[in-house]
Amino acid sequence: MTKTGADYAWFENDFPDIAEAYCFTLVRGLSPAELTARLEGRPEAPLRGIDAVVDAAFAQYGLGDGERQLVAMTTVGDRTLLIEPNGYLGVTEDRVLPASAGAHWVSHFVNINAVGTFLWAEDRVLRLCFDPMFPEDRWGTTPDALLDVMERMGFPLDEETPEEDLSAPAAFALAEHLTGIAVTPELLRDTTFACATLRLR
Repeated sequence: MTKTGADYAWFENDFPDIAEAYCFTLVRGLSPAELTARLEGRPEAPLRGIDAVVDAAFAQYGLGDGERQLVAMTTVGDRTLLIEPNGYLGVTEDRVLPASAGAHWVSHFVNINAVGTFLWAEDRVLRLCFDPMFPEDRWGTTPDALLDVMERMGFPLDEETPEEDLSAPAAFALAEHLTGIAVTPELLRDTTFACATLRLR
């Protein structure tokens, strides 16, 4: 059964520290070490649980004039999950498209101002990109491939303003639809993540 935005409503309630601003990326075809290398990352000590990752990521901003960002990674099924607290590299096209060579890349981002991006790329080709709050404006080589699915998930595709904005949690559901990987509370709480710092520029 297809998940919807309502199925991911727990994220904002259970993990408010990261829910304000984040980027989640699922990549098939690259291990955490390979993904770190492609993004020109520097390995750091592992951390257990997303709360520790968030704390370390914000501490990192105070170091080196904010030139590097801490990210967390783990293997889930056939994918590498990359989590960026208060980050956006996973949806930055000039970094993502070269890094997606030979890989399948799905990423979604929200910042503290509710600006968001959903991005799907395959082997350096941008398939779909849009702001989850404004899904009527889409681009990429297959911008309409998922319209029926998106509507079922809760993206506001009609002209009426929805009673509840589920665009951000719907992005988790769409990422699961494309990858087969569900992000769960247990995954975020209990995983020991491989960590790295990435350059921001």
